[in-house]
Amino acid sequence: MVRTQIQLTEEQARRLRELARAEGVSIAELIRRGVEVLLESGRGLSEAERWAKIQRGFGRWRSGRSDVARLHDEYLAEALGR
Repeated sequence: MVRTQIQLTEEQARRLRELARAEGVSIAELIRRGVEVLLESGRGLSEAERWAKIQRGFGRWRSGRSDVARLHDEYLAEALGR
């Protein structure tokens, strides 16, 4: 692992300490988990990478929407942040 140093607000530090204590893990572990969530969210990916990630999800879940076939372009544009 790579050691790094960050600065937190007093509120962030307090809340992290409480959460770490409640979950029985270190603050560093919570920060690693948070970084992983951010990286997996697709932020920082190129448009091609985001598109590939979206395509991998096609057909996996039911949206509950009856208009996806008609409005799929709008939904994809929204997902890509256009």
